[in-house]
Amino acid sequence: MKFSEQWLRSWVNPSISTQEMCDQLTMAGLEVDAVEPAAAEFSEVVVARVESLEKHPDADKLNVCQVTDGTETRQIVCGASNVREGLVIPLAKIGAVLPGPGPGETWKIKPAKLRGVESSGMLCSEKELGLADSAEGLMELPDDAPIGQDIRKYLQLDDTIIELDLTPNRGDCLSITGIARELGVLNKCEVTEQLWEPYKQTITDEFAVEIEATEACTHYTGRVIKGINPRAETPLWMLERLRRGGIRGLSPVVDITNYVMLELGQPMHAFDLQKLDGKITVRFAEKSEKATLLDGKSVDLQENTLVIADDSSVLALAGVMGGEDSAVDDSTTDIFLESAFFKPEVIAGKARSYGMHTDSSHRFERGVDTQMQVHAIERATELVREICGGEVGPVLEHKTAAHPEEILPIHLRSDRIKRVLGIELAESEVTDIFQRLGMEVKVYPDGWLVKAPSFRFDIEIEADLLEEVVRVFGYNNIPRTQPSYHAVIQSRPEAMNSLDELKRCLVNRGYYEAISYSFVDPKWQDILDPQAKTIALANPLSSEMSVMRTTMWAGLLSALKYNVNRQQNRVRLFETGLCFRPADEGTGVDAISQEPMFAGVICGDLHDEQWAEQTQKADFFDIKADVEALLSYSATDSVFAAAEHPALHPGQSACIKQDGEIIGWMGALHPTVQKVLGIDPRVYVFEIKQSAISSNKIPEFTPLSRFPEVRRDLAILVDEAIPVSDILSVINGASSDLVKETQLFDVYQGKGVDEGTKSIAFGLILQEFSRTLTDNEVESEIENIVSTLNQQFAATLRE
Repeated sequence: MKFSEQWLRSWVNPSISTQEMCDQLTMAGLEVDAVEPAAAEFSEVVVARVESLEKHPDADKLNVCQVTDGTETRQIVCGASNVREGLVIPLAKIGAVLPGPGPGETWKIKPAKLRGVESSGMLCSEKELGLADSAEGLMELPDDAPIGQDIRKYLQLDDTIIELDLTPNRGDCLSITGIARELGVLNKCEVTEQLWEPYKQTITDEFAVEIEATEACTHYTGRVIKGINPRAETPLWMLERLRRGGIRGLSPVVDITNYVMLELGQPMHAFDLQKLDGKITVRFAEKSEKATLLDGKSVDLQENTLVIADDSSVLALAGVMGGEDSAVDDSTTDIFLESAFFKPEVIAGKARSYGMHTDSSHRFERGVDTQMQVHAIERATELVREICGGEVGPVLEHKTAAHPEEILPIHLRSDRIKRVLGIELAESEVTDIFQRLGMEVKVYPDGWLVKAPSFRFDIEIEADLLEEVVRVFGYNNIPRTQPSYHAVIQSRPEAMNSLDELKRCLVNRGYYEAISYSFVDPKWQDILDPQAKTIALANPLSSEMSVMRTTMWAGLLSALKYNVNRQQNRVRLFETGLCFRPADEGTGVDAISQEPMFAGVICGDLHDEQWAEQTQKADFFDIKADVEALLSYSATDSVFAAAEHPALHPGQSACIKQDGEIIGWMGALHPTVQKVLGIDPRVYVFEIKQSAISSNKIPEFTPLSRFPEVRRDLAILVDEAIPVSDILSVINGASSDLVKETQLFDVYQGKGVDEGTKSIAFGLILQEFSRTLTDNEVESEIENIVSTLNQQFAATLRE
């Protein structure tokens, strides 16, 4: 929000400097983002009139002008296309200092000869005075401008432009009115309200309006004004206020609607009445409907877009931009003024979805005063009559049942001020703050019942009132106190694994932690987890970040690709975070399932380059070792089982199970997936649920036996398709308490072993705590295990 300090001080003028004003606004929550002069420094430029002109004898595009400043007539050579007799313009006299092309640069006007003709000064455009970035000709001043007066004084250029960076909840301060109210409250001074009486109608003409979208548009006002002067010009004072507010002057009617928007915060629009057909309807766009906007761009309308339409076509995107077909132009004599209230949630994001951002959408997205619409119409009417003339019809007002008329009061408990803000304020001081803010206040023994005015639509809960109290009281006025802190040591169950501890496990194995967005490219999402239902964002930052992730791999692989493309050949990354899926049916329409996950990716060499070992590429078993290191923190035993995943290589992928439930996946990335994603080196990935590794087994002490242990090696032949994990599970199940440990020490296929089978060798450690085992006990245990393996897998002892 940009505004002129002079304009603001015409509403409220506290006895403080510009810097003090900016500091006050910033500390009150209206952050001042920039302060700059309304015009660059220049001097000796006055209002002058062209008395006569004639063509330059040696140049077709130059004119020799006789220009008077009221005291002296000067000869000036000028090449501007709009110079003419009687034109009132700014004149830079000999010795004048004008702004230069660069910051802080200036240049001085000196006597000159142009093609042999003397020139004693220069006629100026807005660009040469530093008032605009470009100009098509001389700056034309009104005919009644005082000849000879300093142009800085005439245009009141000794002014400051202040720009505020407002938070989204302070839409009430997107106007001179709102900022003036705030400044008046902070300085306890009166605000000179600009009061306008309802303009008396002079004609009875009306234009029919119908609101179909009654929840989206709850208040629509309009007025017909006929017979305006199409040759009228916007007054210079209004153009200057608009310029200092960051808005370019276009035409009187459009400038008036923009001026009212800056002044009151209510966006408005003017239609050419002769271009309207039938009646105006406020509705949502229909399928395949199109509209051509004021910027000349044609857009395909989305069905959830609120529009203003007549019986023939769409006239405007409600709250965003008007249409080209019904726009006011130089031939317009009859207009229909519009001032409406659109629900912020209906307008929010609509301009951005069409690649636009307008002053109107910026205000409607944040909210406007629900009671300002008629007031804005009356103010605009006054300005139209003053500048363009015309006959005025009655104000047409349409309200729906959904329009917020009654504002519910909020209870502020007095003890909350001390508890939350840490300050003690007298009851009268708090009451005074609320009354200065324009709120209705009732005092009760336990606090206050406060009703916010319609323009403070951001006040909804008790915390909002507390914020108002402290920011008006002044953050700098809060007394400094020594903070006290009573430390309480929180106990953490020994069986619980902290996330930091799990992260350190992988960091110690050479990984780096990555942090990526929770929203990802839908193309990456579809190829990495094609079977998952996704959640699309209503207002994505971009099309490449438009769905919530169901797998951590999308962000990690994007980071890996980024590093590989920058010659980082060895990449080891992990990430922890949430994955998002629509919740199961029956849990609510908008319910979302959020699962904390732990994922990682690796590619390149197993170790950094070194002299002691040869270079070796990381493979499936290397990432499996990393996953096993993580799973070692789990209280539940985990099992790896060969399984297929759409994103993983069919021969190098496995699911990870605990108690029969899949808790994760790991393996090599599918070659097709790598090709689509544009990743060249072989990549291995894993992803497991954090809940599966959140608790561990608490170590228990077991006394050492005084008696010797016995080792028996067992080599069996089984079908090559049988997983070793299944064999170990059967051995552990068939063993008695005598078997303390089972170790796999050899897997062999080749000479001496039939094709289709494999030899697997285990070392069994047997021991009894209270005595020495006999050979019979050992042999009996081995025979039982062999027998069970034979029954389960047709396993035989290898000779």
